Amino acid sequence: MKLNWGTSIVIAFIAFIGFILFFVVRMSTDYHANHDLVTEEYYKKTLEFQDEIDAERNANKNARISLEKTSEGVRLQFPEHFENQKISGTVSLYRPSNKHLDFDLPVSLSETHLLIPDKRLLHGRWDIKVAWEYEGEKYLHKESFTY
Repeated sequence: MKLNWGTSIVIAFIAFIGFILFFVVRMSTDYHANHDLVTEEYYKKTLEFQDEIDAERNANKNARISLEKTSEGVRLQFPEHFENQKISGTVSLYRPSNKHLDFDLPVSLSETHLLIPDKRLLHGRWDIKVAWEYEGEKYLHKESFTY
């Protein structure tokens, strides 16, 4: 049987469509390519983004937090000119490589620092987000570190 150019074009289209469908099915069933959103409530977080920008600007102006790695864990040093009892908030630690290691801690200070214990942290990269409030003013500190 002799193939003409019209039949060859139809065969090429069918082969191309089959090739694309093969990769679509393969990638949608491959568990190694399972990509989650960074947060579960991604779209809700985007609406709160301007509040985060304002809180981060407040923190950079007059209330910077310093992060220090010690043998006991990670130590967050809050500004010393604030009263410790009036500071409240949360510390969120996010592990980009494994969402099961993420955790939150409440901020309750008796001194000017907060210690995140060594037993809660595995070696590797962490993203920390400290959202805190002092006398009605909101502050935010974000940082990435390697433990």
